[in-house]
Amino acid sequence: MKNNVLRSPLTWLLVVFVIGVTIGIVELTPERSLPVIQPHELNPALVDPALWSNEDHRILDFELVNHLGDTVTLRDVQGEVLISDFFFSRCATICPIMTSNLRALPQALEGKTGWHILSHSVTPAADTPEVLASYAGQMGASHPNWWFLTGAKKEIYRLARTSYFACYDEAQGGDGGLQDFVHTENVVLVDAKGRLRGFYDGTSEEAINQLVADVEFLLEKKD
Repeated sequence: MKNNVLRSPLTWLLVVFVIGVTIGIVELTPERSLPVIQPHELNPALVDPALWSNEDHRILDFELVNHLGDTVTLRDVQGEVLISDFFFSRCATICPIMTSNLRALPQALEGKTGWHILSHSVTPAADTPEVLASYAGQMGASHPNWWFLTGAKKEIYRLARTSYFACYDEAQGGDGGLQDFVHTENVVLVDAKGRLRGFYDGTSEEAINQLVADVEFLLEKKD
């Protein structure tokens, strides 16, 4: 009986139909991707005019100090997916919300390698490594792949404006001086090649959930 069923023309026709439908669904389903974002695709208020025509933007090298007291540069995270934000420890508005929301990343990426969160202090004179270590502990944000960074103010503000394009250039001076101040909810996703791949509202749980999914995609695809 079994052999007769397999030899039935109707059965083979059904098998061919199912295979054809399956192939059609696969071919019609768009492959998931993330755009590579260039400066000219961003809001002009975020981009220095001198960088507007850059067609192959990569994040800039840096030299900062993490909350463990270690001097770190781009080389230390070269080839990794990076999640970058800007905050300060005494902030009572958006910063604690952002830090709290970003805790979803280490939880979701537990056991996975090739990623780092880089949280830059925009008040580095006050946010010493010791202060940042205490902040990380208080916020439940202590993780080997999460660095809270301090250093020269001009260096951090240069990165915010010309590397990550994370903030609008509305501050007084815009030069990292005493009157200059960066305050932004933007979280920036950077791929292993140093290219910008996404901007997310760090105060939004929905946006952070999307960020988690996009980080996982980049880690899996090596794109």
